[in-house]
Amino acid sequence: MKNHLKRLTSPRTWAIDRKANTFISRPNAGAHSFENGLALGVILRDFLHLAETSYEVKKMLKNNQILVDGRQRKDHKFIVGLFDVLQVKELNKIYRVVLTRKGKLAVQEITEEESTTKPCKIVGKSVITAGKIQYNLYDGKSVTSEVSAKVGDSFLLTLPDFKVKELLPLTKGASVFLTKGKHIGDFGSFKEIKGQEAVYLKNKEEVYTSKKYLFVVGKEKPSIKLNETK
Repeated sequence: MKNHLKRLTSPRTWAIDRKANTFISRPNAGAHSFENGLALGVILRDFLHLAETSYEVKKMLKNNQILVDGRQRKDHKFIVGLFDVLQVKELNKIYRVVLTRKGKLAVQEITEEESTTKPCKIVGKSVITAGKIQYNLYDGKSVTSEVSAKVGDSFLLTLPDFKVKELLPLTKGASVFLTKGKHIGDFGSFKEIKGQEAVYLKNKEEVYTSKKYLFVVGKEKPSIKLNETK
């Protein structure tokens, strides 16, 4: 795999200056899809402006200053993606990766209290022992639980131990976030499924989208702060 890619051909979700340097760090394959994640070093340098060079980024990581979802990370190409929590210990700052209503990845500051949980969409499941089910999550992680849930539901996990705090089912009235499509970055109240389409309410108006774009983020209201950037 190449270490870099051209800025001009990077995913549309990357809110970067495409006319700056020709190349940008390619994140290592990992938990998130390429379009929903960025290299940790890119976030620290290009988004948070905590460093000016790759050398400075690597120095920060070497000094154990950066946590992702509560766990120390030292690889500047580690992929950080949607709803991940990023902590800069030296500055006592905590951020969450979100999608803006323009479909761009962004980082926004959050409180320490909010940094202890993360919604995770269930993308697969399998029975491993009697009463125990392994759930595969959107970010590549898996959790084992006795809670009965469906693919398309979400778990609210605690960080950094990734324990199931609450089930967020895809049921009428659930708070849903749109991760793709023309309504990317939008959120509203789930109404129903019609075939392969889903209907949610935004300002009391029905909006249609693909059901695979839905991400449950709360029961009646979002469990986390969503995008503040338009």
